[in-house]
Amino acid sequence: MAAEIRRRPGHAAGQFGAELHPVLRRVYAARNLASDDELDLSLHRLLPVGSLDGVDAAAQLLLEHRQAGHVLVIGDFDADGATSSALVVRALRRLGFAQADFLVPNRFQFGYGLTPEIVALAATRRPSLLMTVDNGVSSIEGVEAARASGIPVLITDHHLPCAELPRAARIVNPNLSGSAFASPSLAGVGVAFYVVVALVRALGLEDFNPADLLDLVALGTVADLVPLDRNNRVMVAQGLRRIRAGRCLPGIRALFAEGARRLEQATAADLAFAVAPRLNAAGRLTDMSVGVACLLADDPAEAQRLAVQLSALNDERREIERRMQGEALQIAAGLRLADGAESLGLCLFDAGWHQGVVGLVAGRIKDRLHRPVIAFARAEDGWLRGSARSIGGVHIRDALQNIASSHPGLLARFGGHAMAAGLTLRESQLERFRAAFAAEVANRVDPQSLGGVILSDGPLLDDELSLDTARALRLAGPWGQGFPEPIFDGEFAVLAAQVVGERHLKLKLAAGAGPLDAIAFGYLDGAADPALPRAGTRVQVAYRLEVNEYNGRQTVQLNCQQVKPA
Repeated sequence: MAAEIRRRPGHAAGQFGAELHPVLRRVYAARNLASDDELDLSLHRLLPVGSLDGVDAAAQLLLEHRQAGHVLVIGDFDADGATSSALVVRALRRLGFAQADFLVPNRFQFGYGLTPEIVALAATRRPSLLMTVDNGVSSIEGVEAARASGIPVLITDHHLPCAELPRAARIVNPNLSGSAFASPSLAGVGVAFYVVVALVRALGLEDFNPADLLDLVALGTVADLVPLDRNNRVMVAQGLRRIRAGRCLPGIRALFAEGARRLEQATAADLAFAVAPRLNAAGRLTDMSVGVACLLADDPAEAQRLAVQLSALNDERREIERRMQGEALQIAAGLRLADGAESLGLCLFDAGWHQGVVGLVAGRIKDRLHRPVIAFARAEDGWLRGSARSIGGVHIRDALQNIASSHPGLLARFGGHAMAAGLTLRESQLERFRAAFAAEVANRVDPQSLGGVILSDGPLLDDELSLDTARALRLAGPWGQGFPEPIFDGEFAVLAAQVVGERHLKLKLAAGAGPLDAIAFGYLDGAADPALPRAGTRVQVAYRLEVNEYNGRQTVQLNCQQVKPA
């Protein structure tokens, strides 16, 4: 299904210095930046640590357990949770805490968050304090279990809270009601970083610079797809600077090597597409403990060994995802409402699907069909666990809240963000939920808006289709959720077209400055009989302008987001 290419509205060029590339002037202006001051991502632009509600109280609570206590960090099983866990454990150990360790719930055994079951397991380690990272704000039962065991809980989280909060000793979350913090878009690792900085400040130490941990913050922030507001861009930009300078953890260095990416040219896209998937693979298929161990390793050989293990898991994850995606497209094609109409919100389920991969599949189908998607897998004892991915205009967590309110007892558990959420329900209730979800989405969207839209920064002139422009775009940003990497569009004559790697379309296109190489990754995915562009025809392309490196030579390449007949 081809998406509509819609060009971003024009903006005043802004008061940028003369040295800024002309294309970047247009791109930044289209993202509502107007001056060089707004491009300043130096560390002093970070929002003050004390402005995040609760960080100073959290630091004082941690200090009570520094000399003789045992702080056990309870993380999430994704890259944000892994980087958060590694950041806190590293910091506490550096700051002289008597004992600091981590525990990541196995998603297949315990599910998400601080559950009573994970509290019982944690209690066997005899902690004096449980500290959650990237989870906990909805863990009411788990906190009560910890209280009953005499273990206080410090919650650090960024997920949206429910009406009732857990009775934790302290909660730090920029999305709590009444929070005055100016960046509610912090990832879990960003919240953890602020707590660590507050702790260092409370200790009055000068020989430990928390900014040295920003490589972890950059990785977790990009991986979790939180909006890159200015505060997040500062942390990501500073983390990338440290990575490019080689001042990063052995585990991150090893993951870059496994992804065949160069540290000195590191971008947010490298974190998103090469590093984060390898880290996430552990939590999706086995246990995220190996991912946290990779980030905690100080010995480069040990970090490399663990990174190789993560890469092998990622290869396995890719194969599982490819099979499930094909099955999901077939299921989606057969779904209809009771009156035969097409559903605007899709609930997909197959008994053989892997719990750890349903979120990726939901995201792929959402991107292809341009509507909210929930993919379910079997859990245990008749339960289903679902992972939801949404589109602009449908706040998926609020949609689930409405369903839970209007259908009491239908959802056993849910939580998440505007664009992604998780939920648990009985398999026997799937059809009832499917109808409720379709109705809820129908109430929230206009069917005409579901065709899919690619926002373009317009065409590039012939002399702008250059290596100089591609390099400027790569070094700019950092790009990500809420601050999107530029996409351009234009019509080109096809000189040649061929399939490479069984799934991808490679093109040679005619342009005024000479032939251009172009690649459309995954062009054949889900297509029974794809039509390839023929030489001599014209195509409309939405693309990213990128630097392609091969055998030490750099050339311009169009990374095509969409190719269709002109």
